[in-house]
Formats: sequence, C-alpha cells, structure tokens
Amino acid sequence: MNFVRYVRPIAAALVGSLLIAGVAMADASPRVDTEQGAVEGLRVRDVSEFLGIRYAAPPVGELRWRPPVPAKGWSGVLKATRFGTACAQSTTLGVFAGPPSTDEDCLTLNVFTPQAGAAARMPVIVWIHGGGNMDGASRDYDATRLATMGKVVVVTLNYRLGLFGWLANPALDAEGHAFANYGLLDQQLALKWVKQNIAAFGGDPGNVTLGGQSAGSIDTEANVVSPMAAGLFQRAIFQSVVIDGVPLPTAEKIGADFADAAGCGRGATPEVAACLRRLPVEKVLQLSGTEAATGPYLNILIADGEIIPARGLFAAFKTGAFTHMPIMSGSVHDELNFTAAITEYFSGPPRHAITVDDFRALVTATYPGSLASKVFAEYKLADYATPQLAWDAAGTDGLVCPQLMVNRILAPLTPVYAYEFNDATAPSYFPDMPGFEPLAYHTADIQYLFPLWHGGPKGVVHALNAEQQGLSDALVKAWTNFARSGDPNGPGAPNWPLFKPTAGAPGLYLSETLPVSGTITDQQFAMSHRCEFWARASAQ
Repeated sequence: MNFVRYVRPIAAALVGSLLIAGVAMADASPRVDTEQGAVEGLRVRDVSEFLGIRYAAPPVGELRWRPPVPAKGWSGVLKATRFGTACAQSTTLGVFAGPPSTDEDCLTLNVFTPQAGAAARMPVIVWIHGGGNMDGASRDYDATRLATMGKVVVVTLNYRLGLFGWLANPALDAEGHAFANYGLLDQQLALKWVKQNIAAFGGDPGNVTLGGQSAGSIDTEANVVSPMAAGLFQRAIFQSVVIDGVPLPTAEKIGADFADAAGCGRGATPEVAACLRRLPVEKVLQLSGTEAATGPYLNILIADGEIIPARGLFAAFKTGAFTHMPIMSGSVHDELNFTAAITEYFSGPPRHAITVDDFRALVTATYPGSLASKVFAEYKLADYATPQLAWDAAGTDGLVCPQLMVNRILAPLTPVYAYEFNDATAPSYFPDMPGFEPLAYHTADIQYLFPLWHGGPKGVVHALNAEQQGLSDALVKAWTNFARSGDPNGPGAPNWPLFKPTAGAPGLYLSETLPVSGTITDQQFAMSHRCEFWARASAQ
C-alpha cells in the first residue's frame, strides 16, 4: 500500500554492431528477438532498456474479468522505447501515483539489461510495483542502478488494478475460469513471458527473483503460495507488508454490491456478467473511489480457492504448503506515517497537522469493534509529543507485527533474511508540510533501490545525500546478491545474518540505518512495536 524519467537520453552515434546469439546490439538501438517478434530499445549509459513490451492481449470487452491471454506475435521490429500506459485507476494515494488513467489496454512490461544475449545468463529480478493493488505503474521505477551495479536483468510490469484486477462476483465466478485475482494472473503470465524470453536479454530463466514493495510485497507473498506460480521464480522479496486474503464469501458479497451499485443487478447469471463487461471504464472507476479516497468495493487480495488457497496465505505458510525458496522479508520503522502524510496532504491548503480527532478516526476505522478500545488504552495520546506520532505508532505496529509472525513461521522451513529500514532522515516526496515528521515512512526505502524515485508526477524529487547514498549502495548490493545466490551477503553489502530464532537464541534482523547498518534481535523488534500486545489483541 513515480514518474522518474519522462525522457531518456539516447547515445549520440551508432558506433558499430555486435552480433551475440542472434541479438544485434548498437549504442543507440539495441535489438532483441523474442518469441513474439523483434524488439528495439534504447541504450541509456550502460543499460539497454526495452520499454512497453506487450505480454498480454488487451483485457477489454469479453476479456475483461477473465484470465489474461498471451499477446499475439508481430512482424517487423517493435519500437520498445516508451513505457506503456498506466492501468486504469482513480485513487492516487496523495502524490504516490497518478495521474488517474482510464486505459484498460495496459498489460506491458519493461526490461533493463546491462548486456543482452543468451551467453550472459545474469540473475533476473521481476519487480511488482506497489499502490494497494489499486494504483501505481511500472513507468515510475528506474531500474538502471540495480542492473548496472548488481549486474542483473530487471523486469518491471503493469497489471490490472482496483476493480479491474481484484473482483469476486458470483456471475463472473460461475463462468468456469480462474477468477477474482486477475491482477495476480497478469503477474503470472508476465513471469511465463520472462521464462520464455529473458535469455535473449541476457537473463537466466532458471534464476528469477520475484519481489515488490507494499502491494508488490503482498502479491509476491501470494505468488509464493499460489500453486499456479510454482516453478516460475526461485527467490522472493517481501518489501513492506504481508497480509492474508479476504475470504471468498466476503469478497463475493462486496462484488455483488458493486454490480448492484453499477446497475447490473445481483445474482450469478450470464446477464449480470455481460452487463459488467459492458460498463464504461469511467463507471467502474467512479465506483472505485476518488483521487483522495478509496471506494467501498475494493479488495487487495482474495482467497479464491484456486489461485490462492481458500484458507489463506498464513495458513499455507504454517502448514508448509508453499513453494519453498529463499525469502527476504522486512518493513520500515514508521509505515503508517505514509497514510498520515496522505491525510495531511488532502487537508489543505492551508494544511493542518494530524489532530486528536484524526488519530481517533484512524483507530476506529482500522481496528474493528472492541479492538479499537484496546488500542486507545495501549497507545495513549499523552505518551506522544503529537497526535501524528501516536497515529504512526498505533498504525505501524498493527501492520509490522504480522510480518514478524510470518518471518518466524517461515524461518524453520526455508532461508529467511529479515530487516527493518530505519533511516529517519529519508527524503519525503510529499510537498513541504510544516511540522510533519516523515521519519522512515512507508515507501521511503524505494528511492534507495530505484534512483530519484518520487512517487507520481506531483511528487517532489530529492537526491540522496552522501551518507544516504552509501546506504543505497549497500542495499543495491544486498538485493542483487540475494537475486544471484539467495544470500544478500557479499562485497559492498552489509553483514546480514540468516534469520533463524531458536529456543536458546533470538533471530537477527538487519537494521538498515545511518551511519552504518547493524543488527537487532527479533525480540527488540517485537518490543519496539509492542507485538505482544498485538498477539494478545488479535487472539481475543
């Protein structure tokens, strides 16, 4: 729960060509032959970029709310020099994403490679963008530093968002195809495209790391569990947030309410399904929410019973029913300062600081029933300098403690490297909001991997200072080392112990901070975020 570059510089002159395994390389226009046809990209400094490659047919008309269909081949050479359009979305989470889009024809991916050609066989990172599975776009992520510094091939992708990507409805679900998590199916088709084509771009199809931040973390977690993704990747990165799926009966009730609100009626009939597919994209987006707020019909992830097991992701981890692989899993210290920033952003101008009423509204809306009163008793406003800091603590702790729980569940079953990002000075891409303390907020760590990342076009660009750049170098090395071998350790990376708590010794987290990253125990993490309270509260 990002436009870095609108214009790419092109090399000044064509100085020659190199033929490697059927790949014609030139400074200004590298070319690769895929299974669907030839693509021509850009050479930007030391990276060849192939942008906006279609991996699926447009999911429109009769293909709306169906599993994606592989893209058809083409004749001639496809100019892969511009990002594809962002998938249809209305909510922008402040300045995180945007502008809103009405385009359903958006299933494209991008490849960043230091060296094309089958002989290179570099590790591959497939990155899923965040945005609550309701907004964001792959065009916002500049993967050149990961590619050059880490000597890896990076693939970023678009997938269906909001109601287009995550909808359970009795009429659609009765049609006999995989349903509900259409965005997840898009990601799995993109992974199949990678398996089929990435060798021509210099990647190793047998060494693929799937990762993402926020919703991208949640979707990576889901793909680790999904039997339909087995064999498509070999390592996983959960970067901020793990959740369980919404039960199918709950999601279908929400989907039926959406169909009714859209004027299509209720019921599991072909007529309802046909009506939904005829809806103008603008009508679907109207019911999805506004730029400032989400609507009542959105789901992030659905336990549909086929793509995702009906009992959910956490149950699958507990029983070992997932694809076992090395996993990197962590969070940031002040996750909920992101939502606090959004609230303050939309409060003005003139902007007001987070108030006592805002804090009370957050807790009441986030924690149902009697849990809210327990949270108020645990997180007393008098204990914090400002209501914003109380908001940050109460919201963050309820979000990160489940990730600690998942890390502890996974550790005896598969290699886990756990971390907490805690650079409280990380630049904020929100406009100046006097008195607001961003700290190590949700999404703050993206810019340490993807240079100058700043949310959407309204976000403010900030370069990292020298000390932060050192942390960025270390994290890029760790992420790409992990992609190479399943172990983030190596030259230039911080010393990162395997997370393996036992009865006699705690597990160790990497604390990614300034001036130098070090380790904390899982017990220290749990104490800092009051995880004992959350374990008791969730069990009652």
